[in-house]
Amino acid sequence: MELSFAHSPCPNDTFTFFGIASKRVFLDGHSITVCHHDIESLNSFAFSGKYEITKLSFHALLLLGNRYRLLRAGNALGYGCGPILVSQHSVQKSDLAGLRIVLPGEHTTAHLLLRLYCPEAQHRTFVSYDRIFDEILADRADCGVVIHESRFLYEEKGLRKICDLGQWWEETTKSPIPLGAIAVRNDVPTDMDEAIEKAIRESLMLVRNEPALAQSYIRGLAREMDDAVIQKHIGMFVNEFTMDIGDQGMRSIEQLKVMARSAGIVSW
Repeated sequence: MELSFAHSPCPNDTFTFFGIASKRVFLDGHSITVCHHDIESLNSFAFSGKYEITKLSFHALLLLGNRYRLLRAGNALGYGCGPILVSQHSVQKSDLAGLRIVLPGEHTTAHLLLRLYCPEAQHRTFVSYDRIFDEILADRADCGVVIHESRFLYEEKGLRKICDLGQWWEETTKSPIPLGAIAVRNDVPTDMDEAIEKAIRESLMLVRNEPALAQSYIRGLAREMDDAVIQKHIGMFVNEFTMDIGDQGMRSIEQLKVMARSAGIVSW
C-alpha cells in the first residue's frame, strides 16, 4: 500500500520525520510519500481528505470529528510553546473587541485559543503565519497571533507581547497545550496505526542520535534560516509528547474539546 504523508516544513516536523522522508526508516510492506505544506493548507487538505497521514491543527482535528484518528506519536504539545498575541502598542484584554486581529489560519489552534481567551474579539482576518508581522507593521492589523519561529522574533520586529495564549491555557487548565496533531484518515486500516507510530518513533530517534543527518533537510525547508532560531524551535516543540502523547496529553485534548464545545465552536 502506498501512503501519502503531509507535514509542515517547520524545523520540529522536518527533524521528527526526516528518517521517513529520507527513506532511512521504512514501514514494512508499504511505501510512504512525504510532502510539505504550511499548517493552514494542511488543515484545508484534511477537510477534503487529501492525505492518508497528515499533520494538522488540533482545532481542525476537533472539527473533523471521526474523519481522521489521532496517532500517539509525532504530535506537538508542550509547555511554554503556545501562540503569542502581539502588537506595536500597549493593549489591554478589554480593548480586543474593537481591534483588528490577524491570525495564521481559520482552523489553527492559535485561532481557537484566541476565541476561547476573548470571545468578544470579532474583527479577525487570516493570512499565512509568515505574513503576520507584515500585516501589523503595515497597520493592516492592530494585533496578531504569532506561532512557529515567529514567536522568537517578534521583539526584533519592534512588537510587544499582549498575551501568551499558551501560558493562559496552562494557567487555566494546568495542562500542556495541544497544538499540532498527526492523524490517519479513517479509511486506512486501524491495524496499521501501531506500525506507523513505530516508524515515527524510529525516525525521531534516528535524528536525536545523529542530528547532523537531518541538518541540510531542515535548513532547506525552514522559513527562518538562523541556526539559533531553528534549534530553539526544535528544542521547544520536540519533546516527550512527540514520542508518545501519553495520558496527560490525551487529557489536555479532551479539555480543549470540552472548552470548544462549551463555546459553541465544535458540536460533538
